[in-house]
Amino acid sequence: MKPIVYIESSVISYLTSRPSRDVVIAGRQAVTHDWWENHRSRFELRISVLVEEEISRGDPEAAQLRVSKVAGIAGLAVSDEAVELAELLLEKCVVPKGSEDDALHIAVASAQGVDYLLTWNFKHINNAETRNAIAEVVESCGYVCPQLCSPEELGGMTDD
Repeated sequence: MKPIVYIESSVISYLTSRPSRDVVIAGRQAVTHDWWENHRSRFELRISVLVEEEISRGDPEAAQLRVSKVAGIAGLAVSDEAVELAELLLEKCVVPKGSEDDALHIAVASAQGVDYLLTWNFKHINNAETRNAIAEVVESCGYVCPQLCSPEELGGMTDD
């Protein structure tokens, strides 16, 4: 059985956005394209209704491109357990107030037993200062915290 990867919205945004002149963003775009083309087949991919809502916002043409990239990817439910876990992540301040969607991404992936949460969100999700605190809260509720990682950390940019 393949490991399950929850694809957070930032990954889809980097995958579909116009090439950036900013060297950091351009690098992330390249890594994301590489992961999508060369590594995603090793995993079972999942999104949630929250991801679908986030990628549907903004410019209609860009939103349609983002939505087309996730067509056929199975969705995960935003269960009552996930909502409770997200609230606890916020209450314990491991995800800051005002970042409810970020807490919910973590909670959905955790409550559904996902192996990896793939994101470019280093501010509130894949953050070295908060990663352990997030895992502690998730695990205190009886769940296993998914590995919070970027496409680069999950096999992006091969040396071919």
